[in-house]
Amino acid sequence: MNPVETLVQNFRDLVAEVPELVQPFIVMLAGAIPFIEGEGASPIGVVGGIHPVVAAVAAAAGNFLCVLVVVLISSRARAAAVAHGHRPSSREERPESKGRRRFRRYLVRFGVPGASLLGPLAVPTQFTAAMLIASGTSRSWVLLWQAIAIVFWTTLTTTLVWGVVSFVVA
Repeated sequence: MNPVETLVQNFRDLVAEVPELVQPFIVMLAGAIPFIEGEGASPIGVVGGIHPVVAAVAAAAGNFLCVLVVVLISSRARAAAVAHGHRPSSREERPESKGRRRFRRYLVRFGVPGASLLGPLAVPTQFTAAMLIASGTSRSWVLLWQAIAIVFWTTLTTTLVWGVVSFVVA
């Protein structure tokens, strides 16, 4: 057994210690974590020996549920700020991070669909969703395109990792 096969098998043995019914929920929780998200959680599940479709669905669901909560909270915060006529003072303004500047370019150039699909290359989907809501985009439009982006990226990474693991372990 080569070192990669040994590593995969050791990880699978560790995952096997968790009841089978609970394993997808762990992947779902991992999918809700920014920077791990669906595209990071599904490979964890696949490498851990969970069926790729189950891992992908669990990871995407966790990611989307977290985005849903962020969208609901941010839209209420934006509505309250707009209702009270809040304008940020110069002391509240901070320099934009490199990821936010890249995201803003995506939004200007490609609109909400492009920003949602390309946003994960710059910032986590939770941040993307909050920034889209802050820019005044409707909740339903943000949720639709975030769902599409989450499914796309999770499917892509699941398929790639499944192929690699199948090749290495076979």
